[in-house]
Amino acid sequence: MKAIIKGYGFNNFPSAKKNSVHAPASKSSMQRACAAALVRKGESIIRNPGKSNDDIAGLNVIQTLGAEVENLEDGSLKIISDGIDPVSSVVNNGEAGLGIRMFTPIVALSKKEMLINGEGSLLTRPMDFFDEVMPQLGVQIASNEGKLPIKIQGPLQPKDITIDGSLSSQFLTGLLLAYAAKDAKNVTINVTNLKSKPYVDLTLSVMESFLLKVPENRNYEAFYFDETPDTESGDFVDYTVEGDWSGGAFLLVFGAIAGNIKVAGLDIASTQADKKILEALESCGAQLLIGEKEIEVASSGDGLKAFEFDATDCPDLFPPLAALAACCKGITKITGVHRLAHKESNRALTIQEELGKMNIKVVLNDNVMEIEGTTKIKAVTVHSHHDHRIAMMCALLALKADGETTIEVAEAINKSYPDFYRHLQELNASVNFK
Repeated sequence: MKAIIKGYGFNNFPSAKKNSVHAPASKSSMQRACAAALVRKGESIIRNPGKSNDDIAGLNVIQTLGAEVENLEDGSLKIISDGIDPVSSVVNNGEAGLGIRMFTPIVALSKKEMLINGEGSLLTRPMDFFDEVMPQLGVQIASNEGKLPIKIQGPLQPKDITIDGSLSSQFLTGLLLAYAAKDAKNVTINVTNLKSKPYVDLTLSVMESFLLKVPENRNYEAFYFDETPDTESGDFVDYTVEGDWSGGAFLLVFGAIAGNIKVAGLDIASTQADKKILEALESCGAQLLIGEKEIEVASSGDGLKAFEFDATDCPDLFPPLAALAACCKGITKITGVHRLAHKESNRALTIQEELGKMNIKVVLNDNVMEIEGTTKIKAVTVHSHHDHRIAMMCALLALKADGETTIEVAEAINKSYPDFYRHLQELNASVNFK
């Protein structure tokens, strides 16, 4: 699918008939909730469930592993689980990067031989950390030279272990949930070079909400499961999925570069890493008004200025930050490029390539991305590289271009934010498809 978006240059964006949008559900929160509902024994209600491709993949995984999922009349989900009891020997994670890393240790709780697979870009991502760690926990594993598909056979046995957290915190999330499911006692997961600490906070928060045993967090270097027995199973859990700061970041940037916007559904007290987008908006001079139920953003009357930002712990912010930086006067510097190599695309190179087509200069200097703002964004044909966040980045910048911009493989947004183009249309953007 191609999306064709009309640009208005750097003139005023037409006033929207509606300037209030509700942020999508967080797939980080939703997928963790699915996993937690699976590993505990009992009934869970998940409210405000996500409907992105990754969310659907997560629901499919937990049903494969034995959970029952029921759609309720109010749109919520009822999940009933008696623990890990696979109904099939094949688990498909779709294209969910969090899903594959989080669910693999959980799949390994079964003593059945299981084949774990995925689709699209997930098939090319490195998975060799499974080869290194899982055998230490009593799990037999055979991968495709460090990539999918992976064949494993458990059951996983919690033990003292040390893992490298430099690539992602998502594998740690899976181990924490698996250890809790096994009611681990007197064992420690040691972690070196941990990145994305806010996502670990989210994991621990979800575990607590689902009445799972929560380990002691020792300065993010060790997670200790003590002798305390697990919470009694069967307790009813009612959990509401948070609004998504990752998707919401694109809406907030829209307000800064294109027109006033009010974004509802984002919890200012959230542990989500991408909440830091507010710091970038403040640094560049955007007008922010944070209310109890919504956040209002508008462009500065004096124009936006370049800023410096460390995205090491929130690498998913690079695309909306790049769109923001392209509309700021001066050169913006964003640190954390090393975190971008193994996303849906190599995002550093993809951002550089697609922004370059639009007359936006991007320089990669080791771990720093430098983006030079411009008032002359070209309307051209760009490509999402099958990456949802790249598609959304290009869509925002298309609004500031000098004509119609075409985004190829525009449907990539369905991975995390299927309503994105519809929301742009509600904000008075001209978005057509062919």
